[in-house]
Amino acid sequence: MQRAVCPGSFDPVHNGHIEIIVRAANLFEEVVVAVSNNPAKNYRFSLQERMDMITETVRHIQGIVVVPMETGLLADFAREQGAQALVKGVRNSTDLNYEMPMATFNRHLSSVETVFLPADSRYQHVSSTLVKEIVGHKGDISDFIPHAVEQRFGLR
Repeated sequence: MQRAVCPGSFDPVHNGHIEIIVRAANLFEEVVVAVSNNPAKNYRFSLQERMDMITETVRHIQGIVVVPMETGLLADFAREQGAQALVKGVRNSTDLNYEMPMATFNRHLSSVETVFLPADSRYQHVSSTLVKEIVGHKGDISDFIPHAVEQRFGLR
């Protein structure tokens, strides 16, 4: 079985993330969405809330499982999951330059390959940080987040 890990903190998940996850599900038999929880970060949503929002959004798509990824190396997590690949969405050259050294290290540490999927142009400017900032200023982000996230923000 061809399995990939699609990692992220997803705080919150937005339509750009979902678009990458769905495209990965078209390439691999199973996609493990690994929701990270870095104790050094302050999250808007708990780990369980982030996992629930993703699960609610992708529940109709076969081959996607959502799991927590505790601290540790992504390369080790991918090996434990039996994954052949990591899937990363890239919005621009800055994202790619950030991801390339990690991809090389992950391949060195666990022989897992990284597959980069370019973001759809509709979402190249979307980030979880901007979503939270716009919501904080009462801006309309409904075009950029799944219904499950709108509900958690109290927008519906």
